[in-house]
Amino acid sequence: MTADHQAVARSSLLLAGTSAEVAANVLAGARVKTFDRGATIFLQGERAAAIYIVAAGWVKLYRIAPNGAEAIVGVFTRGHSFGEAVAFRHDVYPVAAEAATDCELIRIEADALLRLIENNPRIAVSILTATFAHLHSLVAQVEQLKAQTGAQRVAEFLLELAGCQDGRCDVTLPYDKVLIAGRLGMKPESLSRAFQKLRKVGVKVLQNHAEIADVAALRDYAEEDPADAWARGG
Repeated sequence: MTADHQAVARSSLLLAGTSAEVAANVLAGARVKTFDRGATIFLQGERAAAIYIVAAGWVKLYRIAPNGAEAIVGVFTRGHSFGEAVAFRHDVYPVAAEAATDCELIRIEADALLRLIENNPRIAVSILTATFAHLHSLVAQVEQLKAQTGAQRVAEFLLELAGCQDGRCDVTLPYDKVLIAGRLGMKPESLSRAFQKLRKVGVKVLQNHAEIADVAALRDYAEEDPADAWARGG
């Protein structure tokens, strides 16, 4: 592991609350693994044996419904961890994980971390913190699906990627539009219509690049009363 890998791991929810000594012990047996875009990281129903921290790139978690449809559960990037809760229960992964782009992952073996927890229970608090963050993210997704129009969900997504708090901002879309649509609970054609609607608030999308004319205006649109947005067809 490089110094950059160490820094990313330390900034993750999994290790951010631990001491430097504890983090060093956790990462001592960790390994960096690379995956090409589209590669399977683990399968739904596979025994959970490890926790992952994204060092670079994007990873999608998804479930396959009985009818064969794919449901995107989450998309993770640099500094995000996943797989904590089930790994410590020696359970099976309830979702599958796939590299949405070429990516680097830091793999921490669950059994090794469990042995460390026996000597330092504070590590368990970090695990609970990370698990709560995942739960909060899922609740936020449900809230978006029920309380925002499709265009507002896309606006929120762009704001999460924007590195600016106000004024003009350029955003690079991190993965393909089909995956973005799935992440936002939309069909690809609905995503295209949402991009069109966002033109009225100064958003232009060209392939994998979005130009936001005014971040504050886009934020106001995302936070607008959904009833007003629905009434205007937004």
